[in-house]
Amino acid sequence: MSDTCPCGSGQSFASCCQPFITGVAFAPTPEALMRSRYAAFTVAAIDYLEATLAPDGRHDFNRADTEKWAKGSQWLGLDIHGTKGGGPDEDEGTVDFTARFRTENRKEAHRELSLFRRIDGRWYYVDGQLGGAKVEQRRVEVKAGRNDPCPCGSGKKYKKCCGA
Repeated sequence: MSDTCPCGSGQSFASCCQPFITGVAFAPTPEALMRSRYAAFTVAAIDYLEATLAPDGRHDFNRADTEKWAKGSQWLGLDIHGTKGGGPDEDEGTVDFTARFRTENRKEAHRELSLFRRIDGRWYYVDGQLGGAKVEQRRVEVKAGRNDPCPCGSGKKYKKCCGA
């Protein structure tokens, strides 16, 4: 493993996520915990992944499946799309992220909006909503002539595609 932290912070692993994973320090924010949990998957630190789950959510933690996924995947990167809450005076925060990995020769991307809660001064992962943050969607009507290329990107003429 290179010296650069796999969480994508640009810092060294030793000064970024490693102190959290080894128990030397606790993650100070939900984003730091998210980053360290991603890094824990890359080094298969299963004890840390379990320990950073909210206590009431550990009952369904499957250690064997988590370890198999962590070790059987090539971890390609973490993208943080946004955070909300998690400040010094707050006890909840969310992190919208995408974890990219390769498993069984397929590239995958896991997008999630994760909820974190501070319990007794320490941040824990509570749960997540697949697909990330809900973004307002608006329907936009596209004006296309019958012989124009279809705006859906198919490469067909509009009259032979969406205009049919």
